[in-house]
Amino acid sequence: MTKLAAILILFAAAGFLASAGVSRGQQAQQLGAGETVKTEPISKIQDAEHIPPAERNPRYRICRDDVLLLSFPLSPELNQKVMVQPDGFIALQNAGSIYVEGLTLPGVIEAVKKAYSKTLHDPIVDVDLADFQRPFFSVLGQVGKPGQYDLRHDITVTQAIAVAGGFTGGAKTQVFLYRSVSANWAEVRELKIKEILHGKNITEDAHLRPGDMIFVPEKAITKFQRYVPYTLGLNPYLQLH
Repeated sequence: MTKLAAILILFAAAGFLASAGVSRGQQAQQLGAGETVKTEPISKIQDAEHIPPAERNPRYRICRDDVLLLSFPLSPELNQKVMVQPDGFIALQNAGSIYVEGLTLPGVIEAVKKAYSKTLHDPIVDVDLADFQRPFFSVLGQVGKPGQYDLRHDITVTQAIAVAGGFTGGAKTQVFLYRSVSANWAEVRELKIKEILHGKNITEDAHLRPGDMIFVPEKAITKFQRYVPYTLGLNPYLQLH
């Protein structure tokens, strides 16, 4: 087999998408039958091998409007509460502004230490979340109450569909789960809900993670891309066929 043939087989195996992540960017929209939302050309879709796997236990990343408590055990006069501004920066007392959007708490601590290193020797800093973006999931398409819902506890895809009002009369028992795998890409999985509801392959009833999106199409979809560009909003770009 030539190298070119192997590459073509690899791309064919990846498949094409037809048919989640909050609060940041575009608002979710319900898709009707035959409606199409344009996405990147297929030529720009990265090979699946080049997309990094999702973290097993991802840490919370700072969002706009989050409120942080900064504590300085050795310099309590610098203790402060700051809000992440719309541009992703926080304004520090006597240390200017630093960009923190997308950082984990350990990352914020390091950034704050660096900002104060010019005035404090080896500063000790603690950072806590006073207010933050609540975990959520969204359900779109042919369900009774499409929209965004708080992810308050462990919940599966079938339970999430029930929370969203269940399938409508025109829905197919076909479900797509969108899950972020990187800052720019979402993985798409097709779930055989009909089999799950009949007690088969119940392990396929995936447990949701923050930012997941469920889409229930009106018409059966046979071709879909496994990975799609991901916007920092409720839903990736969808491309129906």
